[in-house]
Formats: sequence, C-alpha cells, structure tokens
Amino acid sequence: MTLEKKSGCKVNLLLNILGKRPDGFHELETVMHPVGVFDILDFARHPNRIELTCNLPCLPTDSRNLVHRAATAFLQKAGIREGARIHLEKNIPLAAGLGGGSSDAAATLSGLNELFGHPLSPLQLREIAAELGSDVPFFLQTKPALATGRGEKIQSLDSLPALQGAAFLLIHPGFGVSTPWAYQNLTRFPAALNGSPGRAQKLISLLQTADLKLAAPEFYNSLEAPVLGKYPLVALFQEFLREKGAAATLLSGSGSTTFAVAGDPASAETLAEQFKGKFGATCWTAVVPVQSS
Repeated sequence: MTLEKKSGCKVNLLLNILGKRPDGFHELETVMHPVGVFDILDFARHPNRIELTCNLPCLPTDSRNLVHRAATAFLQKAGIREGARIHLEKNIPLAAGLGGGSSDAAATLSGLNELFGHPLSPLQLREIAAELGSDVPFFLQTKPALATGRGEKIQSLDSLPALQGAAFLLIHPGFGVSTPWAYQNLTRFPAALNGSPGRAQKLISLLQTADLKLAAPEFYNSLEAPVLGKYPLVALFQEFLREKGAAATLLSGSGSTTFAVAGDPASAETLAEQFKGKFGATCWTAVVPVQSS
C-alpha cells in the first residue's frame, strides 16, 4: 500500500513577538493563513527502517531532516517496529518563512497515522507536532489560525470575510534567511522584541469584517526589523508592491519570502507582471487565491 499527501505552506498575516521566555523560546502571537502551494509526500511501509528520498539533492535525508524526525517520533510513540519509505517532492522554497519543512513534518505524522491504521489520536499527533517545532501543529489543521505560546497553541479561525475573493502574491528572492539569526538579531530592536499583546486579536476582528482596506494597516511582523535592515532588496520589493496598489505587503515568518495581498487573482497576476517588469524574472513567484475557510 502506498499513500500520497499534499503538504501546503503558510503566510503570517501578523507575527508579534512578546519577549523572550525563560526556556529560551520567544512568547508570541501570530495569525497564520494556509497557502495553496504544495510539496508532495509518498508513503509506504518498510520492513525495518526509515528510508527518506527527496528530489532536491541539497536536502539531507537523515535525522537532520524534519520529515525523518517526524517519522521516527511517530513510530516510537505508536510502538511500531516496522519502518517507512517516504519520498518528498519539494516545490515550496527552502528557508523562505513559508513553513514548508513544518508542513512536511505534519503531513508525515498524519500520513503515517493513516498508513498504519490510525494508532494515534489527534491529541497524540498534536503532542508530537509541538515537540518537533513551533509551526508544525498549525499544519495538522487546514484553517487560518491564531497561534500563541511559542507558536504551538493553535486556535482555528472559521471565517475571515475581508479576505474573501482575495489572492496572495508570494515572492522569494532566491536566498534564505536563517530563523535563529533573525531571532538573535531581534535583540537590537527592543520595541520589536517586546511587543504589546492584543495585536493579533485586533487584526482578527478587522479581518472578520468585509473591509480589507481597514484591516491591512494592522498586518505586522516583528522580524522585519532585523531582516529588512540586512536585506534592503526585500524592503524595495515591498515598497514597489505598495506603490502598485497591493492592499498589504509583509515578510512571512523570518523570511525571506515577501507576500502581497491583492483584492482578486487578476489583480495579483497584474501585480506579479509589474514586479517582473521592474525586478526581472529571477525571483520565484506564485499567485495563489486565498482559500475560503
């Protein structure tokens, strides 16, 4: 038996860092939205080990890979002595702030649970996901969500009418940003490191109206402070997108992907063509309709 899973990505409509915790992590509140750009994972049973392959030779396929670690954690938790054969087809850019690795890990947990006959409960899968990484629990569900704590506490959001009919334009500049570097350098920006709580709920309340223009100014990412300073090209991208009429533009996660929100897919396609006309076609871009929740 083989099983295929699609593994999507996300953008952060808001990422508000609330300070550093005693355990070394950062307390935060973030509003994440799923995005329909997908990696593909194929699963099959293996008699005695985890065998991971990938279409990208640059990606490790041992325990350095989050998919491998997710498979190991699942089999141990479920008490399964067999292994698994997994092939990962990467389409989501790496080190991009889109959560592709976390999404692949979540798809591995749900995929193996299905492959082996659902030995673990949803709660057990969430517990493993939280141990693997802060973004992984988000991808065990399919809706926009408010995440708190270090990002592992997920509250799904049913409807965001302000985004109805809208589209995301994703732009990856061809280089990655290290998440640890971004957080380490946040210490140079005390206001961004110690944000005021409540911004996430304010944005959610505005997105639950039908007015994107009213909600757009509340899009915010604390990590833009260090990242845009080091990578001014990304700031230029954002300035251009705003000039051309994007309702909002923001760094996703720690970057390096910048995304813009347009009122509809046609406007997002026009924005993408204008961007390529200005900056060339070397950046990875994708226009993705906002998924209705």
